[in-house]
Amino acid sequence: MKVSFVNKLSEKKETLVIVSDKSSMPKIAGLGQKTLNSINLAIKNENFKFNKLQTLEIISSDKLGYSKIIIIGLGEDPSVSLRESDLIGGKITQLNSKTNSNIDVLVSKNISNDESMLRIGYGSILATYKFDKYKSKKSKTNFSKTIKLVSNKNSRSLSKKFNHNKSVAQGVFLARDLVNEPSNILNPEDYAKRIKGLSKYGLKVEVLNEVKMKKLGMDSLLGVGRGSQYDSQLVIIKWDGLKTKKTKPLCFVGKGVCFDSGGISLKPGNKMEEMIGDMGGSAAVVGLMKSLALRKAKANVVGIVGLVENMPDGTAQKPGDIVNTMSGQTIEIQNTDAEGRLVLADALWYAQDRFKPEFMIDLATLTGAIVMSLGNKMAGIFSNNDSLSDKLFIAGEESGDLVWRLPLSSSYDKMINSQFADMKNIGMGGAGSITAAQFLKRFVNKVPWVHVDIAGTATGMEKNSINTSWATGFGVHLLDTLVSKFYE
Repeated sequence: MKVSFVNKLSEKKETLVIVSDKSSMPKIAGLGQKTLNSINLAIKNENFKFNKLQTLEIISSDKLGYSKIIIIGLGEDPSVSLRESDLIGGKITQLNSKTNSNIDVLVSKNISNDESMLRIGYGSILATYKFDKYKSKKSKTNFSKTIKLVSNKNSRSLSKKFNHNKSVAQGVFLARDLVNEPSNILNPEDYAKRIKGLSKYGLKVEVLNEVKMKKLGMDSLLGVGRGSQYDSQLVIIKWDGLKTKKTKPLCFVGKGVCFDSGGISLKPGNKMEEMIGDMGGSAAVVGLMKSLALRKAKANVVGIVGLVENMPDGTAQKPGDIVNTMSGQTIEIQNTDAEGRLVLADALWYAQDRFKPEFMIDLATLTGAIVMSLGNKMAGIFSNNDSLSDKLFIAGEESGDLVWRLPLSSSYDKMINSQFADMKNIGMGGAGSITAAQFLKRFVNKVPWVHVDIAGTATGMEKNSINTSWATGFGVHLLDTLVSKFYE
């Protein structure tokens, strides 16, 4: 499907979509009074209420020049958020899939500003995603037609700006693909190869195998994958968008547990199949890096993902084991299902030690406790830096990938202190998301840092017009917005 921005309605009139609230409908720009009168009569006859995303389909007569006219309501409040603009775009794509014609789109003045128009186009693209590669009978949904957004005099400017939105959408699609892949296909070794394939976009990709990680002292990360038939991997992805200017890189770190059985601390069998998505944090980082490369972001960025598989066998890590970390700190393993923080401990230390970044943000499907706190509506964030945390919150409001900050406090440290090692990998007495973040904090030193727990948002969010997939791609747009708004 193609999305374009045009200055006027098409001469060859096929399907017209009008996005409007009730008060704006009588004066919608671009339509003659005769056409408006006919549309308003149909609205009255059908008692159309203009509820948000409500649609009214009008079979048009020849005198109006359209085969079909469809109204999409904006609700009582004429103001529309950027995420609602995304959803409007997704709704238009759904309509596009049911028609054999191209679609012209007219919008009321309150959402005809550049950013809303771009986000309608963005939502239109997001809604085309599908993951049916393993189905013998493919979806027959048709996204081959063109959606033309009428934007009066600034269509050329919008078309140029829209390249950014298209790049982000491609990153979201990659993240969704990675999370949706079954673990018998996407194991740590295959995952690393796929990331190396992104070098064609100008990314520099480096892979550390188990031998190299062992030399670096990454026993915490390596311990998680000991029971797997696949070697663990640490992949470094670099985008040098400011080659002529030396700056501290922005650093994003992702948990990539390609399948999490829980290890020796085996998970219940119910819904264990969903543990193919325990690498959602890494998928968000990889999707972000592709987006930045596609849009030629003017920033120096490093993405680091730790890729492992957590399986039980005779060589697997056991409760009661004590492991070293690259930092020199030791960890008592009390539960092998608290494995994501073990991966991130070494990955975060490596990131701050090697790259001396401006900041670090890690993303991980880390704790079920965050779902109890925030449900599937937003991700929890924890930070040692108010300014960075505030910026990420603003980026969430703008992107639609919502986040909410939860506390860190030294009072939680005693919950992860171990009598045998420097710390244990699981807290006692509740506050599971906080103690997990408190654990990670011990591996970032004084680098500004945010931990994003996406256990409730990487998969299983409520389906809507821009995502009917189990995997959401959450985090890609969030991080891209943070970079573009504050660091370019």
